[in-house]
Amino acid sequence: MKKIGIMTTGGDCSGLNSVINRVVLGATNRGWRVYGIVDGTDGLCMRPANVIEMTPQTIPVELARIAGSFLHNGNACMMNFETAAKTGRMLKFNKMLKDSLATLKLDALVLVGGNGSFSLSYKNSEIYNDLSLVCIPKTIDFDIPLTDKTIGFDTAVNELTRYCDQLLLTARSHHRWFVVQTMGRDCGRLALHAGIAIGADAIIVPEIKFDVDDLVKHINACERDYGIIMVSEGITLRGHSGRPADMISRKLTAAGIQNRAAFPDYIQRAGDTTATDRILAAKMATCALDAIENRETNVMTALRGNECVTVPLSEFYAAGDLVRDPNIPELCTSNAYIEPDDPLLDVATAMNIYIGQTK
Repeated sequence: MKKIGIMTTGGDCSGLNSVINRVVLGATNRGWRVYGIVDGTDGLCMRPANVIEMTPQTIPVELARIAGSFLHNGNACMMNFETAAKTGRMLKFNKMLKDSLATLKLDALVLVGGNGSFSLSYKNSEIYNDLSLVCIPKTIDFDIPLTDKTIGFDTAVNELTRYCDQLLLTARSHHRWFVVQTMGRDCGRLALHAGIAIGADAIIVPEIKFDVDDLVKHINACERDYGIIMVSEGITLRGHSGRPADMISRKLTAAGIQNRAAFPDYIQRAGDTTATDRILAAKMATCALDAIENRETNVMTALRGNECVTVPLSEFYAAGDLVRDPNIPELCTSNAYIEPDDPLLDVATAMNIYIGQTK
């Protein structure tokens, strides 16, 4: 009988409980035992490791739709990769993780995480030498290379869209523009997708240069005197500091455009998991379990069209743009961004949305 572990790491999002539930259901159906690692790698540093045996009743199917993670994603009070790097204890930390996994005697580990977690796993692969490591991509940022979708992205787009739908009603009542700041770090995909969904009049993302004067001209030329200007949190504005939405808002105010900045913040990570994300969770869970059965290791699941496949972590790492992690100086993470030929950019242009200097 196989013993597999599962843990969630990095930022939370909707879909984590769905993928945990689907992994447990699928593994139980194969006659395997499943152990949930609480608080991810942080929980592995506890003595003994913070682990619970899971059954299909641990997260009932009717609760698998809720946001967050039943297993939690980490605990700032414990040692983790960031604190270990800052205090020069990375070797000790890695040894603690390896010793915990050896004590648990797992045959495989399913790691549900983002590009930071995957990059760490690839660069510290010796931790997982004695088991099969299979990673499942989840992130509202959709910044993981080599997969057509990540768990949590669709729900985040829906939550952000609902938020903006309500803002538009008060915007119309007061003849006012709202500058909405989205999450996404240095990737603008969340802003781009939600912006098109709500019919924003402008979408400002980190990947595309923009000119504030051109933005002001575009807003002044609109037939309406209200609407949404979507701004990704990763943008910068030369000579200005502060939150991106506030910076843009001040520029609009100076130009005589009535506006307010709005910050949906963590509600983008919340909300009942959409059907699309639940189906993706089921596909990726099944793909991960198949990979374990086939004795694959150091791979991630990836959606390619309608099919779920596995990709070596080495290919994931090589495929993305490597960016130095601000909290772990010796680590570069592999990142994906909006491509210049993304069809949604043409859609935005056709909708008369100001998207910046695309062509």
